[in-house]
Amino acid sequence: MDGIDVVNGVVGAVLGMLFAVLFQQPLQDAWYRLRRRSTSAIRSLGRRDESAPAWQAFSLGPLQTSALIVEGDGELPISPGTVHVHVLDEEVRLPSDMAGWRDEIAEESERLQAEGRTPLWNGPRYAVESLDISRTALEERPEVHLRLRPTDYYTFLAAQQLDRRLPDGTTPRSRYLDPDAPLKAPAFLQCSLGVNVAVVTADDMLVVTQRSDRVRMSPGVWNSSVNEGLSRHIDSSGRNAPDLHAVARRGMREELSLEAHEYTLELLAFVLDVDRRGWSAHFYARLRELKSTDLQARMSRGVADRWEHQTIDFVPFRPTTVVRYLLRDDRVHRWASTAPALYHLALVHAFSRRTVERVEAQILRRL
Repeated sequence: MDGIDVVNGVVGAVLGMLFAVLFQQPLQDAWYRLRRRSTSAIRSLGRRDESAPAWQAFSLGPLQTSALIVEGDGELPISPGTVHVHVLDEEVRLPSDMAGWRDEIAEESERLQAEGRTPLWNGPRYAVESLDISRTALEERPEVHLRLRPTDYYTFLAAQQLDRRLPDGTTPRSRYLDPDAPLKAPAFLQCSLGVNVAVVTADDMLVVTQRSDRVRMSPGVWNSSVNEGLSRHIDSSGRNAPDLHAVARRGMREELSLEAHEYTLELLAFVLDVDRRGWSAHFYARLRELKSTDLQARMSRGVADRWEHQTIDFVPFRPTTVVRYLLRDDRVHRWASTAPALYHLALVHAFSRRTVERVEAQILRRL
């Protein structure tokens, strides 16, 4: 019997080792998977369905803006031939309970002039009736239809008082705007249409400007390289609709003394400032030969609209450098609403979305 017990013991040990080799690890793996699924199921019991608006303004960590990128991702420029601008005949009119606000502005301008101070020049402008986006039939590139109405600067200033109380206690913002439908708004609240250009010199320096303290709207904030509003008087020849690329070139000439043959120019996006209801066409311009020192020397000899800027910075045009500049403690809360989105799109256009977003993620993790 002792011999049989020994044999049984040996056989049992061998079978035990064989079972461990063949079945122990699979059983452990199965047990691990079961525990993980159970843990995930328990955690999910405390979760709720989440939703977010499809339209969200541009943000970059602590840098929060009201700039909504409506069309364009930076990588592919929007062809001039696919942008169609239509000017409607009927001029924008303010509602009767807002018309008096415009009269107040006209009276203020008259008072300033009587005091020998600079009056508010009531320049002819455009209001945005609508901006519609479609795609071309073959290449599926963006096709833009921009419908405009005539307006003026006084109407724009009156309409900018979006949070002023009306006689019934409401405000223009609460009465006419739906935060869940940011692209829908009456034309009289959208009397601002301009171009913003990110300018990069031949030696790879990004031009960043600070608005003068003398300008009425957003004084002292850091802004795009070039910012120019559309003018019915200057940008429309006869009854022809304005050309956005021509407006950008005018801004380059008036603010930086640059002529059209000295740079390339590409339209990257259409952007809406949902807080102030201002529309912008975002451009990227690269100087062919002029370096940053050349541009500074050029501007020292005279600029048509020098008074609009009080400071100009030249920032190395690399993703890491520009993103860190955007997030600097003395910049992050002092940007014009559309400028950070402009510079982000310019980086994407030059270096690719993947590269730029990777750099942004790395910098944000270190904050």
